[in-house]
Amino acid sequence: MLLIAGLHIYFLVLEMFMWTKPLGLKTFRLTPEFAEQSKALAANQGLYNGFLAAGLLWAFFHPQPEMAQQLRLFFLGCVIVAGIYGAATASKKILYIQAMPAAIALLICLI
Repeated sequence: MLLIAGLHIYFLVLEMFMWTKPLGLKTFRLTPEFAEQSKALAANQGLYNGFLAAGLLWAFFHPQPEMAQQLRLFFLGCVIVAGIYGAATASKKILYIQAMPAAIALLICLI
């Protein structure tokens, strides 16, 4: 689960701070013009990824096991839904980069 949170912190950094930089342009295959025009949308998207990471970290560090499990299931479910939606609307890669690791973590939590 910490790996999933780390991925979402990385997504936050890419989308909020690196969108118009060489790493962001290369990662998302953007032109500088499009990146500049869409940077506010990307920052918003990055913020949502930050919320997912915060929720996963909250779940990981929560002192009550029952509540921690509920938080894990909820936030991993959110990551899976976001990954499936992203794969359907933006890029199939998102299914493997975002949804699949979260689904594996969810299965581990359920075992």
